[in-house]
This record gives sequence, structure tokens and C-alpha cells, in this order.
Amino acid sequence: MWTFWVFGVAWMLVGQVRADRAFIGPWEPMTPAPLCLEITEQPNNTQYSGRSVDCREVKKQNVSERCSFIRSNPDCRMDGGFLNYLNGIFCVFPADLQPVAVTLYILWLFYLFLILGVTAEKFFCPNLSAISTKLKLAHNVAGVTFLAFGNGAPDVFSAVVAFSDPRTAGLAIGALFGAGIFVTTIVAGGIAMVRPFTTASRPFLRDAIFYMVAVFLTFVALYFEQVTLAEALSYIGLYVFYVLTVVVSTWLHKRQHRERLLPSTPAEPELPRDSEDGDSSSFNGGDYREEYQPLLPSEESTLQILTHSMNPLDYRKWRRKPCYWRVLKVFKLPVEVLLLLTVPVVDPDREDQNWKRPLNCLHLVTAPLICIITLKSGEYGFHKIQDVFPVWGVVALAGALLAVIVFCTTKNEEPPRYHIVFAFLGFLVSAMWINAAATEVVNILRTLGVIFRLSNTVLGLTLLAWGNSIGDTFSDLTMARQGYPRMAFSACFGGIIFNMLVGVGLGCLLQMTNTKLVVKLEPDSLLVWILAGALGLSLVFSFIAVPAQCFRLSRGYGCCLIVYYLAFLTVALLTEFKVIRLSTFS
Repeated sequence: MWTFWVFGVAWMLVGQVRADRAFIGPWEPMTPAPLCLEITEQPNNTQYSGRSVDCREVKKQNVSERCSFIRSNPDCRMDGGFLNYLNGIFCVFPADLQPVAVTLYILWLFYLFLILGVTAEKFFCPNLSAISTKLKLAHNVAGVTFLAFGNGAPDVFSAVVAFSDPRTAGLAIGALFGAGIFVTTIVAGGIAMVRPFTTASRPFLRDAIFYMVAVFLTFVALYFEQVTLAEALSYIGLYVFYVLTVVVSTWLHKRQHRERLLPSTPAEPELPRDSEDGDSSSFNGGDYREEYQPLLPSEESTLQILTHSMNPLDYRKWRRKPCYWRVLKVFKLPVEVLLLLTVPVVDPDREDQNWKRPLNCLHLVTAPLICIITLKSGEYGFHKIQDVFPVWGVVALAGALLAVIVFCTTKNEEPPRYHIVFAFLGFLVSAMWINAAATEVVNILRTLGVIFRLSNTVLGLTLLAWGNSIGDTFSDLTMARQGYPRMAFSACFGGIIFNMLVGVGLGCLLQMTNTKLVVKLEPDSLLVWILAGALGLSLVFSFIAVPAQCFRLSRGYGCCLIVYYLAFLTVALLTEFKVIRLSTFS
């Protein structure tokens, strides 16, 4: 199956290049033909070259005319990404093999979600943690900034990519709202059913209020069908205010706690607690690593260091893990090897801070190359300076020169003083990887919407929201089973607040820099309003029900949330397939 899938994607690539060679340049695979194409073989489709027709109308065309319809219709244009999926399924694959193409696209979509998860978990988040440790940020500040960014990176980048094109803005709204209602019902309800607990009152009320305000801002933007510069800045400003509120409330709580303890123990200094001020260095696992330290010190050669650092497989863990974990690891291995070659990771909890001299020097060549190639899908990286030398060649030469200098001035055993710079480089490169994968996810979902005549909103609230939230779901439920339900429940709201405020605010701001100071939104169906209303109603229900239970989250409360989500999903799908409709939206 794996071989068939790889062969199918390769065939699509080769076929796409051959089919597009007459229409596009060799380094612009996603830029369609100009609107003034000379289509001599099928003149009937020249009617679409001057005006935009809904791309989902392609299924109404004759099979022989669908390819030229896709190429000549401006609404079918894909401005980002490395693969033109619409061109692949309608121009490369024969009509009889389109089910095979759809299957390959869905498998590739699942693998992209896997790439997003691996990149965020093993490369993006560790570098963010190293940066926050180096900047000596408090744990609560790091939690609502760097940690939230690391956990929500796939959602935020997907929203930013979707907002970059007005045709896929509904995908971003659907994904953000869909992930919000999924996390606040399925994940929160699952936590309550796995382990009933009493949540902290003030943090819950604070997060619920901020999230309701964020949903209300988005509802207003949908009502007026636009996001202005002031509204986009208000999203970012509200998130900054949220961070300040968390910092101030935590400081006040610590101060009150010290004042209560001061009369009883005036002569003893207060010891820091693990939950607030614990030193993260106590969890570095040094005691366990000593078990595997060699009795006699030995130095590895540079080649051995490079070989060991490029191996993502722990053979001891491989023998202990079950079969399903091994199968998943096999799919992860190509991604992990590629990321190890291109993304440096700094670990301040280790004695050597994960300094791998030969591999880190190699990163100085590969990391800038990945940044310039993934930026605008290679638009800048493959540009030739004076039509002679490509930009990626200049970047590679500069990186090689810098790598030689670092290699000659450092040692294998001791990291240099500027090693923290590699954390910033790893953060940037992993962000570019996530952005590239998110772009492909958005393009595939849009293609599936065209094929099955589905709106971007329903694709966002189902596939994109589920794909981006599945990792948080498993991690939060695992945390609850291990006895930390309050922490897991707090993570539910903290993450979606960041995703909503930064996803909409940053996504709209980046689009404004390229076009104008207003981003148009087109809630062209009843489904968008059902989604917004369902999310708001679920938040109001939790805001009333949780205090009414004295902040005790029982299994009955969790069951109600899950039933609510299933009812909402049923109504949403019935609305999408026109079973439920209103005359205003028909």
C-alpha cells in the first residue's frame, strides 16, 4: 500500500509537469495559465477565461472539457503550495481512475496531519521551550505564549494560509469554530467522564469569558462580512490583554498565598512549589541517564556523532512498544529523518544541550535552504539572479561558508556560547515546515470540496478541525487518566483562545499587507451561522452549568457535552446537504 501510494503521487507529479509545461513556467507549479490562454483544441471553454465561475461547477461539464475548465477558470486557481491537486485529478488521472486519485489524496491528507504533529511535537515545541528558558520567562507566561503557540501551531498556520485567499476564508472560520466546539465539548466532556474533578473557579471563568468575547468578535465580523484593520488589531490586542490578565492574576494569587503563610512560618523561607515555581531542571532525567553511562569515558568520532544523531529510532523502546506503535513509527521515520537533517533542536535540560557539532554545522546549510524553498512555495528560492544563478544556490554557498567557520571554531564535546541561536533557527525552520504542510492541507481540502461539492465551512469544521485537534484530544485525555484533569481542562480553553485570536488576527493582518486594509468574508450559507451559534451556545451552557455545580465536573456533565456535539454535527451535515434550509439562505 505504501509503495502504491508513493508511486501514485509520483505519477501525478510527472503527469502534472507534462500537462502544465505549455501553460506555466518550470518553477511555478501552482501558478495557472493567464486568463488569455489560447485554447485551440477546445474552444467551447473560452467562455470561462473572462469571468469567474464557481469551481464546483466542474462536475457539470463534460468529461472531455473538465481539464480546460479547471485551467481557464480563475476560481480554480491555487496560489500556494507545491502541487496543483485540481489539475492532477482532472487533467492527469483519467476519469475512470478518479476514485484512485481521491484515495491517494485522502491518504496524503492523513500523512500531512502526521507531518504537522511530528514537526510541532518534536521540533517546534522543544525549541520554543528552549527560547523561553533562555529568556527566563515565568511558567505561566510561557504557558499562554510559547507553549500555546507550540500546541496551536497547526491550527494557526492553517488559518493564516486559509485567510490568505478569500475563497478559502470559510475554511479558516469553519476550522477555528469547529475546533473550538470540538475541544469544548468532546475533549472537555471526555475529561469529565474519564475522571470527574473540581476545576479552579477563577481560571475557568476568566478563560470562558475571554473565549466568548473572541467568538463574539468573529460573529460580528461575519455579520458585517468583513474584517477591518482595527478589528484585526483588536484580536491581537485582546490576546495581549489576556496574557497580561493571566500574569497579574497569578502574581496576586501567589502574593495572597505568601501572606497567608507568613504569620505561621515567619522564620522559614517559602519553598517553591512544583506547580508554580518549580525548577524545570529537576525533571531533566539525569538520574536515569546515569544508568546508561559507560564505565570508562570514551569519545565518539565526528562521523559517529553524525550517524547517531541522524537516527530517530530508539531500539530499546522499539522492543518494548506494541505492534501498532511500531507501524506508526515506520510512517514517522521518513519525516523524522528529514526533519533531523534540516531542523536543529536545543535542549537546555541536557548537559550538552543537544549539541551535535557535525549535524548542527550541516543545519547551517540545510535550514536556510528549506526556508528559502518553502517561502511562497519556492517563488523566491528558484528565482535566478540576472537569469543566471538561482537564489537557493547563493543561500547554499553562504550556509556552507558559515558551516565551515563554525566547524573549525568549535568542539564536539562542548557547545558554543551562541548555541541558543540554533534554537531560534530551529523555531524558524520548523515553522516554515508547518506552514508548507498546512498549505498543502488547505489545498487538498479545497480540492475535495470541489470534487464532492462541499462547502469550505463543512470541510473546516470536520476534517481540518478533527485533524488539528486529534493530537490535543489524546494528550489531554491521557493527562486526565494520569491524574491531572484540571491541567487538561485548562489546556482546552487556553489553546483555543490563542488559536481564535491569533489565527484570525494574524491571518487577516498578513492578508492586508498584500492587498488592502479590509478582508472580505462571505458567509454564503446557513451552516456558518449554525456553527457560530452552536459554539456560542455551548460556551454559555458551560458558563452556567459549571458554577451551578460548584465547579464540580461530573460524568453527567461530560455526557451532556458529547451528546450536544453529536446533535450539532447532525444538524450541520443535514444543513450542508440541503435537508435543512431557510428561504433567506437558499
